[in-house]
Amino acid sequence: MRTEDMYYNEQKRSEVMEAARRLRRKFLRYQQAEIVYSLSHKKLMELANEAGAIYRMDGIVLINREIFDEYLERFRETKDNSDPKEEG
Repeated sequence: MRTEDMYYNEQKRSEVMEAARRLRRKFLRYQQAEIVYSLSHKKLMELANEAGAIYRMDGIVLINREIFDEYLERFRETKDNSDPKEEG
């Protein structure tokens, strides 16, 4: 199979994307999470604490991405729940 065919092969691309998702880190240190989520330290820790996504051990703070991502989905705006004043 030629390289071009491998790149454009939809099934192969799907397999690569799935592998990338599996390799994504489950836990992030808070410094990494600040970058990934573009949040200040204070806001990140506040939200992660509310989500129950914080793990502390021996002075290390880790945030569980799965729990935190699921919690953040609660804040997603859709057309149905957006502010009517903003539309007009």
